[in-house]
Amino acid sequence: MIDILLVFALAIALGWPLGLYLARVMRGAPSKLDRVFGPFERTIYRALGTDPTRGMSWRGYAKAFALSNLVLAVLVWLQFMTQAWLPLNPDDIPNLRWDTALHTMVSFLTNTNQQHYSGQAQLSYLSQMVGIVGLQVVTPMMGLAMVVATLRGLFGGRQAMEARQDACENADASATPREPTSGPVYGARQPVKAAAPAEGEARDLGNYWADVTRATLRFMLPLCLLWALMLTAQGVPSTLSAGPSVRPIDASVEMKEQKIPLGPVAPMVAAKQLGTNGGGWYGPNSAVPLENPTPFSNLLEILAIVLIPISVTFMIGPFTGRRRLTAMVFGSMLLMSAVSTGATVWSEAYSPTSTDSALMEGKEVRFGATTSALWTAVTTQTSNGSVNAMHDSLAPLTGGVALVNMLVNAIWGGIGCGLQQFLVYLLLAVFLAGLMTGRTPELFGRKIEAPEVRLLALLILLQPLVVLGFTALTLALPSITGNSNPGFHGISQVFYEYTSAFANNGSGFEGLGDATYWWNLSCSAVLALGRYPALIVPLAVAGLLARKRVAPEGSGTLHVETPTFALTLIAVIAILTVLQFMPALVLGPVADHLSLAAASTANSPSPAL
Repeated sequence: MIDILLVFALAIALGWPLGLYLARVMRGAPSKLDRVFGPFERTIYRALGTDPTRGMSWRGYAKAFALSNLVLAVLVWLQFMTQAWLPLNPDDIPNLRWDTALHTMVSFLTNTNQQHYSGQAQLSYLSQMVGIVGLQVVTPMMGLAMVVATLRGLFGGRQAMEARQDACENADASATPREPTSGPVYGARQPVKAAAPAEGEARDLGNYWADVTRATLRFMLPLCLLWALMLTAQGVPSTLSAGPSVRPIDASVEMKEQKIPLGPVAPMVAAKQLGTNGGGWYGPNSAVPLENPTPFSNLLEILAIVLIPISVTFMIGPFTGRRRLTAMVFGSMLLMSAVSTGATVWSEAYSPTSTDSALMEGKEVRFGATTSALWTAVTTQTSNGSVNAMHDSLAPLTGGVALVNMLVNAIWGGIGCGLQQFLVYLLLAVFLAGLMTGRTPELFGRKIEAPEVRLLALLILLQPLVVLGFTALTLALPSITGNSNPGFHGISQVFYEYTSAFANNGSGFEGLGDATYWWNLSCSAVLALGRYPALIVPLAVAGLLARKRVAPEGSGTLHVETPTFALTLIAVIAILTVLQFMPALVLGPVADHLSLAAASTANSPSPAL
C-alpha cells in the first residue's frame, strides 16, 4: 500500500509544476530557455521548410500529422529490413522478415510498442537507438500536439484563446506589468494581430511542426536525459559494446557458452516509460534484472509511466484559461484510477485464485505481488504496456481489470491520446445530458449538432467492430492463431492481444505464438485503426465546433466542471466500454476465474467431520 501511495503522491507533486511548464511550452510563451532551444528549433524549421508562425486549419494540421507519420513509416521499415548491413551491429543480428518489420514499425509509429520479436536478439543497436527510441521520443509528442490542437478548436481557435488569456491578464493585472503568456508567434507577439475569422470560417488551430518540435526539445528530451542518468546510476546497462560471453554454472548442460545481451538500455527504458511507449530492450521487459535491477529503479519506472499523462491533465487549466476544467478531468481520471488499482491489487494478492500454483510461472518475485499489481494497473491505465511480470500469468480477474483499463483507454491514457479519448467521452456525455434535459447540447458555448455526433458515433462503434471482429475471426480459425490455450484463457489471450493493439497499449498474454504472418498483419491493421481515427476524428469535431458562433451562458447552460457532471461522464464511459464488451469479458477472464476457483475447491481436502 505504501508503494501505491508513494507513486501517486510523487506523480501528482511532480506533475503539477510540469503541467504548468508544459502549458507555457505549448502556448509558445516567451521564456528564458528560448536562448537555449531557439537556435535548434529554427534549424529544424528551416530543414522542414515551414514557417512556425503560420497557423493551420484542422485539415492542414491533420495532413501534416499524416505526412510526418508516412515519412517516418517508410524510413523505419526500411531500416529494420536492412539492419544487418548497417553499422552498430556488434552481435551480427540479421534483417527482420518483412512482415515482422512492418508490424514493428507500425507498432512503434503508433506509440504502442507491441512486440512480436525479442528485442535483445532480433534488433541491432542502431535499430534500437534510431528506429525504436527515435519513435519513442517523437510519437508521444505527436499525440500531445494533436490534443493541444483539439483543445484550441474547442475554445474557438488560437486567436480566441489568446483573447481569453489577454482578458484574464487584464482582469488580474497589477501595477507591475506582466510578461505576455501566449501569442500566435512562438516566442513573441506580433505588434499587429490578424482580424478574427468570420463565423463559419476555418480557425487557426496552431502549427503542427512547431508544436511537435517545441514539445520534443523543451519537454520530452530533457526528461528522458534525466531518467536515463538515474537508471544508469541504478545499474541499467548503457553501453555500445557487445555483451560478454560467459560459461553456464551447470557444466552438464548442452549450452557451453551464453551471450549476455547489453547495449544502450537505459536511454530506451527512459523513453519507453516516460513516453507511455512500453515494450522493452529485452523480451520480458522490466522483469529482466538488467532492465530493472533495484527497488528504486522499479519505483522510477512505475513513476515514469504516469508522470506525463498526469502532467497533461494539469496542463489543461493554464493552457485553456479554465482551471476548473483541470479539476474535473483530473478528479474523474483519479477516481477511475483508484478503483482500477484497488481491484487489481485485490485480485492479484487476495482473490481466491491468487495463490494458485499454476499462476506462479512468469511472476515477478523480487518485488512482490502488490508492486507487480501496481505496475499492471498503471501500465494499462495508460497506453504504456511495459511489464515487470508476465500478464499471461496474472490471476484471471487481474487480466480482466487490465482489459477494462485498455477498453476505456482514458483513465490516464497515452500522452495526448488519453486526453483525446476523454474529450470524446466528454462530448458524448454533453450530448446525452442535453437530450435528457431537453436542451440543444453545447460545450463551451458552441452547439453540438448532427455532423459532430455522427463522427463521434463512428469512432465509438469502430472499437467493438475491430476488436470483436478480429477476435471472432481468429477464434474461428484456430489453425492460424498460434494459441497455446484452447479454453477460456485462450479466449482471453486473443481478446487481450487485439484490445491491447487497438488501445495502443502493447502488453500481451505471451502464450500466443504471435510472430506469424497472421498476427503481424492483422495486428498492424488494428494498431493503425486504433491510433489514427482516435486522434484525427476529435480534431475534426473540434475544427467544426470552432467555426460556430459562441452562445452566451445562461441559467440553463450545462456546466461541465461540476462533480455531478463528472459522475455522469464516468457512467457514460462505463456504458460505452465495459457493458458493451461484457459478453467477451464473461467468456474470457470471468469464466477463467470461475473454472480455476472450482478446480481449487474440488482439489482441496474435505473438512474433518
